[in-house]
Formats: sequence, C-alpha cells, structure tokens
Amino acid sequence: MKTTSCGILVLHAGGELLLCHATGSSRWDIPKGHGEDGESQIETALRETAEETGLVFLPDDLLELGRFAYRPSKDLWLFAALTERFDTARCRCRTQFADRFGRMRPEMDGFAWTPFAAVAGRCAQNLTRLLTATLSLPDTLTRLTSWGRLARPL
Repeated sequence: MKTTSCGILVLHAGGELLLCHATGSSRWDIPKGHGEDGESQIETALRETAEETGLVFLPDDLLELGRFAYRPSKDLWLFAALTERFDTARCRCRTQFADRFGRMRPEMDGFAWTPFAAVAGRCAQNLTRLLTATLSLPDTLTRLTSWGRLARPL
C-alpha cells in the first residue's frame, strides 16, 4: 500500500529553499513526515515542520501544491510558504531516533538556506527530481510572491 508524507517547502524571495540535514546521512531533505490518525494533510505538514525545524506556521501561511509521486511506495503532499530569510541557527529538531549504538539523536542535525540551483547537489535523487523536474521551485516562488502572503513562523 502506498503511503503519503506531508511537508512544507519553505522559500524566501532570494531564491533559496530551507533544507534540513538528515542525521547520519550525506543528504538534505525538506521537513516532512507521515500523518497521525485523523490528521489532515495540512495538519501533518504543520506538525512535521514544527517537530523537525521548530518553525510554527499557521494554516493560512501555506499554499497547497498538492500530491506528487515520490517513490514507488510513497507520495508527497506538499505545501509552500514564503518567509523572510532568517538565521537557520534558530531551527531546532525535537524528534529523535535511536542510532545503531542506541544513542538518541535528532532526526535533523543541520539547517541551511539552499539556492535553487544547488538543491540537486544536496538532496537525494527522488527529491531532486521532484523539486527540479516535476515541480519548479522558481515557479513556486512566483506563485507565492503573487499570492502575497509572507509567513512569519513563530
């Protein structure tokens, strides 16, 4: 059965995407994850982003982009938010996992604004394809800008 993860593309007007470094990996990702029972896609995206980055968005901050094929067994349901460029040092991951030595580690251990052109060098193949071929980050930024809502995450 195919699952769906929900997440938020956090962009700023300078043409950069907020990426999170996945602990123990060489890859970077967007804040996303699976829903809990009874959660809507937007509720999941908001919760996962808050857990993985510490950024709290309001539902009205988000532009719904929809569902996208991601992997054979998983789709992504994405939203986007336009923010001012903030210091990523304010981001904190609250979710943890036990590594192979039994140590509790944060799911995400780094955060960076990444120019759209550099996404392919940081993200895994499936996410890169989605963000650069299936979806256009510059077009998403244009949509957000014309939409006229600037999110101010808490």
